[in-house]
Amino acid sequence: MRWLKWLLALPLAAVVVFNAYVYGSILTYRAVAPHSTAFMQMRMGQLAAEKPDVDLDYRWVPYEQISVNLKKALIASEDANFAEHGGFDWAGIRLAMKKNQRAGQVRAGGSTISQQLAKNLFLNESRSYVRKAEEAAITAMLEATTDKDRIFALYLNVIEWGYGIYGAEAASQHYFKRSAAQLSPQQAAQLAARVPRPLFYADNPNNRSWRGKANVILRRMGSATLPEGD
Repeated sequence: MRWLKWLLALPLAAVVVFNAYVYGSILTYRAVAPHSTAFMQMRMGQLAAEKPDVDLDYRWVPYEQISVNLKKALIASEDANFAEHGGFDWAGIRLAMKKNQRAGQVRAGGSTISQQLAKNLFLNESRSYVRKAEEAAITAMLEATTDKDRIFALYLNVIEWGYGIYGAEAASQHYFKRSAAQLSPQQAAQLAARVPRPLFYADNPNNRSWRGKANVILRRMGSATLPEGD
């Protein structure tokens, strides 16, 4: 029966090895920009078959070279309590769980910026409670080892904004032909509105819901609270 014990131990060993890799990577990312992310690799693999002409456009820029307007727009749209919470918005999570129970499947996640970053860096876009548990573990590691400015800098630089477009600088250049440092409040709100469904909005540039959301974000930006370093 020894083989059975080893077989049962393999999943646990895989989890331990993966989390050790994640922890080491997070420590590295406190000072070094990621070469790529798990989400980028997954998405570009999909596009290689579906849209082979799409190239990866990922341009890292320092946190200080990203417009405060964009930072406020993303706080306003994605995680209003980012500066205060420890990685989890418990009220948002409870609301998401209620929605999932009503739907009978995992649809809403109540994800904070830290949780979205955990998913982008190391996981995929599957929706399950197992993946959410791993996301929670990675989020806890991020928050325990990395200051809020760096978490936000990583997030701003790696999130998807269109086909092959990752990070604030690539998005700013693609949509507005200007650097991320030069974004106006209106432009920042428009970029933030794309984040939940970047490929859909890339295919539907005149979508009314996107424009309406951008206007809501613009109104909320004035009350957005940034991390203390800003």
